[in-house]
Amino acid sequence: MPILPRTVTSPKKFIIGHDLLPQLHDHVKDFGDNALLVSDEFILERVREEALAGLLQAGLTGAVEKFNYECTDIEIRRLCDLAEQQGANVIVGIGGGKTLDVAKAVAFYLRRPVVLFPTIASTDAPCTALAVIYNQAGEFERYLFLPQNPDVVIADTAIIAAAPVRFFAAGVGDALATYFEARACYRADGINLVGKRPSRTGLGLARLCYELLGENIEMAMDAVRHHATTPALEQIIEATIYLSGVGAEAGGLAAAHAVNNGMSVVPELHRAQHGEKVVFGLLTQLVLERAPQAELDEVMRIIHVAGLPMTLQEMGLTRFVESEWRKVAALACDPLDTMGNMPMAVNEQDVYGAMIAANAMAERYRARHPNH
Repeated sequence: MPILPRTVTSPKKFIIGHDLLPQLHDHVKDFGDNALLVSDEFILERVREEALAGLLQAGLTGAVEKFNYECTDIEIRRLCDLAEQQGANVIVGIGGGKTLDVAKAVAFYLRRPVVLFPTIASTDAPCTALAVIYNQAGEFERYLFLPQNPDVVIADTAIIAAAPVRFFAAGVGDALATYFEARACYRADGINLVGKRPSRTGLGLARLCYELLGENIEMAMDAVRHHATTPALEQIIEATIYLSGVGAEAGGLAAAHAVNNGMSVVPELHRAQHGEKVVFGLLTQLVLERAPQAELDEVMRIIHVAGLPMTLQEMGLTRFVESEWRKVAALACDPLDTMGNMPMAVNEQDVYGAMIAANAMAERYRARHPNH
C-alpha cells in the first residue's frame, strides 16, 4: 500500500477587515458576473441595501434569497433551481455556519465558485472543504465532503463583533484545541481531515493559532463585549476562522473532537455550543497526554478569560450518570473517529477516567478563579 502524502488545503483567498459588505462586488467579479446571494434572515436587508446595491453599481447582476434555516437536501435543491433559473455563475453565502454550508453545497452541485461571508466566528467551518447536511427535523444526516475549499472567505470584523458574545467565545474554544490536536496527530503520523498525513505547515499554522489566542484574548474579549473592533479582535478572528480551519484540516483532529462527538449522547448538553464541548474534550486530551502544568494553566487561563464553561455543570449537566459517560467514552473511541490520531494507545476506560479527572481539574481551577 502506498504511503499517504502530506497536505495543506485552504481557501484561495481570506480577507479580513471592516465594512466589507458594500465591497462584496470586488471579490465576486473575479469569478463571475451574476451572483446568487443566500443570506440569513437577520442581515437580509443589509445584504440588499449594501451588497446587492454594490454589485449592481459595479455592473454585475445579482439576486438575494433568504436561507430557510436548515441545510437540508430539499433546501439545497431549492437554491440550485433558483440559481439555474437566474443563470447565476457565482454563489455567495452570508450568515452563520448552516447558511455557509448550504452555499458550499449549492456551488458544489452546480460546479460554481463560492464566496463566503461569515457573520459569526463560532467555528472554523467557513474555510473547510466540508458541508454538514441535516434532515427536515434538524437532525444530523451526513457530511458532504467537497473536492476543494471555498474560493473566497471574507471576515468583516464589525459584523462579527456585533454578534452575541457566546458565539465568539465558542469560536475561541474550537480554535483553542487546534494546536493540541494537530500536535498529537503529527506525533502519531495520523490522518488529517482530507484523509492524508499531517504536514509540518499544518502544525505550524495550528501553533500560530494558539499563540494569537494567548496574546490577544483579554483585549479581544473587551472589544467583543462592547461590540467594538480592535487589532486584537482582528487577530483572534484570523485565528478562529482561518488558522483554526486550515490548521485542523491540514494538521488533523485527535481526542478533543472525538470526546466532543461522544458528548452528543448526553441530552442535557444539547444546548451547549460546539466550541464549548470541544473545550472539555481538550481538557480530557491534555489529561490523557499528562500535559505539563504550565500548559494546563495557560489553556485554562484562555478558557477563563473567554468566559467559556469549563466544568460539566457549567455546560448544563445537573446529574452525572456513569453509564451515560461510559457511552460517551465508547463513542469517542469509535475506530471511525479521530481518537486514533493520539500518539499513544487509548481505550474507553482511559477516556472515561480522563473525563472524570478533567472535570475535577476544572472544578479545582474554578474554586481558585470564580467565573465572571
